[in-house]
Amino acid sequence: MSRRSVLAAAAAMAALAASAGPAPAVPGAGQGHGRPRADRHVDNRFWTTAADWRTGTAEGMAVTAGARPGLRVARAAGRTDYADPHTGKTATWEYARWTSPVHRSTVPATELIASWNADTPKGTWLQTELRGTYDDGKKTPWYVMGRWASGDDKDKDIRRTSVDDQTDGRSTVWTDTLSLDDAAAGPRVVSYQLRLTLYRRPGTTVTPTVWRAGAMASAVPDRFTVPASEPGLAKELKVPRYSQEIHAGQYPEYDNGGEAWCSPTSSQMIIEYWGRRPTPADLTWVDPSYADPQVCHAARQTFDYQYDGCGNWPFNAAYAATYKDLQGVVTRLASLTELETLIAAGIPAITSQSFLKEELTGAGYGTAGHLMTVVGFTADGDVIANDPASPSNPAVRRVYQRREWENIWLRTKRKNAAGKVVSGTGGVCYLYFPTKLSAAQRRALAAVGVR
Repeated sequence: MSRRSVLAAAAAMAALAASAGPAPAVPGAGQGHGRPRADRHVDNRFWTTAADWRTGTAEGMAVTAGARPGLRVARAAGRTDYADPHTGKTATWEYARWTSPVHRSTVPATELIASWNADTPKGTWLQTELRGTYDDGKKTPWYVMGRWASGDDKDKDIRRTSVDDQTDGRSTVWTDTLSLDDAAAGPRVVSYQLRLTLYRRPGTTVTPTVWRAGAMASAVPDRFTVPASEPGLAKELKVPRYSQEIHAGQYPEYDNGGEAWCSPTSSQMIIEYWGRRPTPADLTWVDPSYADPQVCHAARQTFDYQYDGCGNWPFNAAYAATYKDLQGVVTRLASLTELETLIAAGIPAITSQSFLKEELTGAGYGTAGHLMTVVGFTADGDVIANDPASPSNPAVRRVYQRREWENIWLRTKRKNAAGKVVSGTGGVCYLYFPTKLSAAQRRALAAVGVR
C-alpha cells in the first residue's frame, strides 16, 4: 500500500537480523520522564518546555516566550551554501543551531526515530540531526534525520528531503530510521544527542520556530508472534473517514497517486478529528472535481523528495503540527492495552502494519506496509479501524479481530507470500494531539511514554 514498506523491510531486517531479546533497563531515565514499565522496550525523550530549550548548547538561538515555548533564530551563528539536489539550485543561508544535552536512553537501542514540530515561514527551513553513542563508548556521525520545510509551492526555498547513504559500518539511516546493522552481535546505542539547525535568508529577520523535538529509541524483541492481551475497553471515537483509493491516479507526482497515500490519508483523518483542516486558500491548487481535496493536500505536504513517497513517518507528524496548537510524534506502543488507554482518553492513533491477505480477516488484501487509524474497540475487544485502503469513504470503517490485528502490528518478523522471512514494524504509530489537553489525556500519553 505504500513505498514506506520497502524501507521498513530493509531497515528492520538489518536492525533485527537475529534474536535481540528483551532489552535490560538502563539507570538514569530521561529528565522528568519517570520510571518506564519493565515490559516496555521504548524510550521517548522530547524537548518542549522553556527549561528544556535552555539546556544543551545554543548558537545564535533564543527561546520564545508564551504558552508554547520554542527555539528561534536570534542572530546568525554562521553562513553556508546548500545545493538542493531536488531543485538544482544552490543558495546561501545563515543559520543558528541548538544541540541537546546527552540523553541516556532507558533502552539500549537498536533503532531510533526523531520527530519535530515547527513553523517554517517562506525563506526558512530546518535540519534535524542525531548522534548516538554506542555501549563501547564510540559515537555515530551526526546523521541527518530530515531537512524539512512546510509546503512545496514554486516559491518555497528547498524541497523537504531525507538523506540517503548515511552509515558508519555499524548503523545506517534508512530514510527516517537509524538502525543498527547487526542488532544481535553489534553494539547498542545507549545515549544520543539531537542537533537542530535553523536556516533563513541572509540579512532577514524571519525565522523558523521549533516547539517540539526529540526521538524514540527502541529495542523491540525479535518475534513472529506476541502475547495476547485481554480486552479492556468498548469505545469508538468519531473520526472522519477518508479513502485513499478514491484518489487513485490523482497527482501521480506524489507517490504515484492516491493508491499509495495511506499515511497522509490517515494523518488527515486525525487532524480533522481535532478540528483542524486546510483553508480554502490552501486547496486552490487541487482540481475542483476531486472529492476530499484535503487528502491531496496532505499527500503533497508530506511528500519526501528523496524517498519519493508520502510515507516518511516524521514528515507526517511534522505536517500535523503545522496546524494551530497541534502536536505530532512518532513512537512505538507495547500492546493493544496501551492503545485502549489512549482511546479511552479520546486520543486515536495511526498504526503501521504488514500482513498477508489471510492474516487479517475482512481486509481483502495483503500488504508489505500500510497505515490505518485506530478509532476504538468493540465490546468483544476487536479493533475498530478507519482503513484508508477501502473503496469508498463509508467503507473505511472496519472491525478487525483483536488477536489477528495485535499480532500483525506488534511483531517484528513475518513470512511473505513466498515464504521468505521479512520484517514487521514492531508497534510503530503516530500520535497527534493538541497542546491543551485534559488531565486524563495527559495521563494517557504519559502512560505510553509521551510527554
